[in-house]
Amino acid sequence: MGFVLQDYQTTLKSRATLTGTGVHSGKPVTVQFLPADADTGILFQLTNGGESREFRALVSEVGATDLCTMLGDPAGEHIGTVEHLMATVFGLGLDNLIIEIDGPEVPILDGSAIAFVEAFDQAGVETLPVKRRYIRVVKPVRIENGASWAEFRPYDGTRFEIEIDFESPAIGRQLFASDINADIFRRDIARARTFGFMKDVERLWAAGYALGSSLENSLVIGDDNRVINMGGLRYPNEFARHKTLDAMGDLALAGARFIGCFRSYRGGHRMNAAALRRLLSDRSAFEIVETTRRERGRSAEMSAVSAPVYAPWMI
Repeated sequence: MGFVLQDYQTTLKSRATLTGTGVHSGKPVTVQFLPADADTGILFQLTNGGESREFRALVSEVGATDLCTMLGDPAGEHIGTVEHLMATVFGLGLDNLIIEIDGPEVPILDGSAIAFVEAFDQAGVETLPVKRRYIRVVKPVRIENGASWAEFRPYDGTRFEIEIDFESPAIGRQLFASDINADIFRRDIARARTFGFMKDVERLWAAGYALGSSLENSLVIGDDNRVINMGGLRYPNEFARHKTLDAMGDLALAGARFIGCFRSYRGGHRMNAAALRRLLSDRSAFEIVETTRRERGRSAEMSAVSAPVYAPWMI
């Protein structure tokens, strides 16, 4: 199944709830997903002590990209580790959602996105009577940092080509490349888990990170350069697939689904955010489009539309 244009915006049909632990804080957190009206976008509401603070899921709201993607102020109110949840929003094609969360970090669950997929599938998806707009890449945009690079290229569809290269023989050089739709996301990406090295654990603990990390929610590579999890890998190239999951979550912060190909080599949260900012800062590199149906709905094409003065993709 290839690229399918979704004409209209979507949201959930009903409320969904998940409870888990923050991978960095180690604290319990509950997150609720509520249906939202068209043009709401993805809106986080942090409820703490009776007060509520809102964060829009936009790259302009990103306050930190160390170890995870964080919305808000790292030294103040924020919501961390949003990338797996946002990847699910992107992968399943959700446009509007209110996310109520009672702590400063999205729960890690099993380290992948599959629990979010199951919660959204159970709630169901509702189509709204308002056109969806896409960001279509019309010229290449590239950033580099040493040997690492990331780029957007024009493409008739939504595609990711993510290559990683680690010195550890347990990982090595891996590539995951695929067009993206909901079926592919569920089957090939959603179950890929976050990963790390045992040698880094004590350093992270001393810095106040990874306090909730365990073999139940992370792939761990031991000092002998082997995966120490009892069940082993879920995919032969699970590491590259998880980096693809992360990239999807980071690029979901564009505020609209993009049409194009995103490629990276030795990337990460920081480079993903920088590449997205570079794209959105160059109005000659993209256009805003929506579907136009012809011949009684049997075929569709994309037509450029005038963007409002303020829109989610503006930074």
